[in-house]
Amino acid sequence: MNREQRKHLEKRLLKARSRATREIGQYDDSFTSALQGGDSDLAAYSFHMADQGTDAMEREKAFLFASKEGRHLYHIDEALRRLYRTPEAFGTCEHCGEEISFERLDALPHARLCIRCKEEEETSAG
Repeated sequence: MNREQRKHLEKRLLKARSRATREIGQYDDSFTSALQGGDSDLAAYSFHMADQGTDAMEREKAFLFASKEGRHLYHIDEALRRLYRTPEAFGTCEHCGEEISFERLDALPHARLCIRCKEEEETSAG
């Protein structure tokens, strides 16, 4: 992989990191507003059990989305660490040592494995 390709992937990773951080911030804002909403004057009135269940489900769903986005951010940060620590080795499959195709990295800049190794990993895990 040449220097221009690495620069392109760095920009893609930084853009994805910015988006993921923004998404996590929005989930944090929604958690904060949901918690503060429970302290309002209306909180003294009991809600119907179905409303409480819906609220709990929405909070859990938001938490799961935030958790998924957090894992995505972790993978992006790990890819940036690999890129900055050893730029010449970035894009090398961690399993077989072969070069990961630029097309794969362009589609998924934080990829650690080549297509063949990723397919093997998925079939052995499933």
